[in-house]
Amino acid sequence: MRAYDSAIDEPRITAPAWDTGLAGAARRAGTSGPAPDRAVRAGVWLAVAGVVCFSLTFPATDWSLRGFGPWTATALRMLSAGVIAAVTLGVRRVPLPARRHWAGLAVAASGVVIGFPLLTTLALQTSTTSHAAVVVGLLPLTTAVYSSLRTGARPSPAFWGAALAGAAVVVTFALYQSGGAPGAGDLFLCGALLVCAAGYAEGGKLARELPASEVIGWALVGCLPLAAVSSALALAYEPVALTGQAAAGLAWSALGSQFLGLLFWYRAMGLVGVSRTSQVQLAQPLLTLVWAVLLLGERLTPAAPAAALAVLVCIVVVQRTRA
Repeated sequence: MRAYDSAIDEPRITAPAWDTGLAGAARRAGTSGPAPDRAVRAGVWLAVAGVVCFSLTFPATDWSLRGFGPWTATALRMLSAGVIAAVTLGVRRVPLPARRHWAGLAVAASGVVIGFPLLTTLALQTSTTSHAAVVVGLLPLTTAVYSSLRTGARPSPAFWGAALAGAAVVVTFALYQSGGAPGAGDLFLCGALLVCAAGYAEGGKLARELPASEVIGWALVGCLPLAAVSSALALAYEPVALTGQAAAGLAWSALGSQFLGLLFWYRAMGLVGVSRTSQVQLAQPLLTLVWAVLLLGERLTPAAPAAALAVLVCIVVVQRTRA
């Protein structure tokens, strides 16, 4: 098992034999102490890949809602991703996780497989994509706080200062984009923040002991019965107007956001820790706004470049800060 520095939630390499990644290679070469620079860089780039996948979630959800009801879109997204995960685990003949991992998998599934997709889909019925990005911009800070309380990690004051500054920039910019008035979907978005932070933190903790593909894979597979029943009920009660745009949105939500994005994300958290990985997500609201312009026809204000630069500076500070 990989041990973690309690101060910065960063791995030290004592990985088990199944770890075939950069950290495992370093361990087999006799490396001890903090994770090697290559592993840290790999973790950051995996986090970036995850954020790119996540940044398309709201536009894809908007597309899917043009052909499906919110409950149908959420259930089919969960069902499709669960089938992909089941096939992946079955082909690899991955054994069932140990019983001690079940509780963490349940929390991760409740947050990132069920809670966040459902609550944000409901929110997007009344909120615009840019307004939804306001609350999602707070997710890195929420995740870092949850992780700190859950694991006993104590990031440095500079870490928290940069995280708070980045969150403040995102909130200010997104509120400016939406006119400063809270929407009717804010309650759903706040709930999504809380459950997603728990899902990220618990999944990241599991990624220290299990490969990321198994963490998200078993979380999705565990939700398959609920997804199947929910899909049948939702299809029976909500009308469907299947179009190419709606199908594309649903496909990306399932494959890109629910499976690949979380696969990259949990692997990154396993390499560089939950708190540090979560701060890369500060860039997600601004990326979502770019996709909203390109895919949904929304318009950005001149403040966007300045906000993007400020957020990138905060991310650099967070990544370089040590306890």
